[in-house]
Amino acid sequence: MTSIRNRFDMVVFDWAGTMVDFGSRAPVLALMEAFAIKGVPVDEDEARRDMGRAKADHVRAMLGQPRIAQAWLDAHGAAPDEAAAEQIMEALQAPMIRLAAETAELIAGAAGTVGRLREQGLKIASCTGYTREMMQAILGRAADQGYAPDLVVCAHETPEGRPSPLMVYKACIDLGVWPLSRVVKVDDAEAGVAEGRNAGCFTVGLAASGNMLGLTAQALADLDAETRAALLEAAADRLRAAGADIVIETVADLIPALEAEAARRS
Repeated sequence: MTSIRNRFDMVVFDWAGTMVDFGSRAPVLALMEAFAIKGVPVDEDEARRDMGRAKADHVRAMLGQPRIAQAWLDAHGAAPDEAAAEQIMEALQAPMIRLAAETAELIAGAAGTVGRLREQGLKIASCTGYTREMMQAILGRAADQGYAPDLVVCAHETPEGRPSPLMVYKACIDLGVWPLSRVVKVDDAEAGVAEGRNAGCFTVGLAASGNMLGLTAQALADLDAETRAALLEAAADRLRAAGADIVIETVADLIPALEAEAARRS
């Protein structure tokens, strides 16, 4: 049988909604808190719309949404500008760090999946829209649970963030991996999937555990089968439209999916 190692050299994982924080709750709650601090409440859908981007880019995109822009104008007497984005980023720092730490539990199957990839000799990298400061508590907690990637690339450590491919390129350069066709990108958000596609990776979308549904594992399990199936299919359609080569539910499903792709490539 063709092994994963015969066809792939590295897997690049996202963090929230992919490896930790089922439902990608922390960034949404933190953004809602930060905007409320500045007198401009936002709802969950508004906070999720541009998920996956570097947090400063995400904030700028939110301020560009017409309703939020008008709300900022009403609250502050001026249209939102770069100074407004800087104010939100300052307000975001503390809740983002607190909530990221609180939601740093590994998604079921994450550690085992990485262990099996490493047994085959693959390198493990990660990219995130979080800043390095936001990642500090997560990295320690993830390591305690058995997940410590070979490399972590954070937002603003490349000239552009998602959906540009530069964070993936940096991971490949730093770990000495090429060609990009032998790299797998795994992500739960459309911007992260587009990043993988733009880089030329084999790109895997996650429909159940992240931004597409935005539900905790328990909330997802509590849905009736018909509702759950409909939500997952809609999420998968969005991820495929963003460029995913395949869509699975969670990272726990990755090994059989890559084994199937390795066999197909043979």
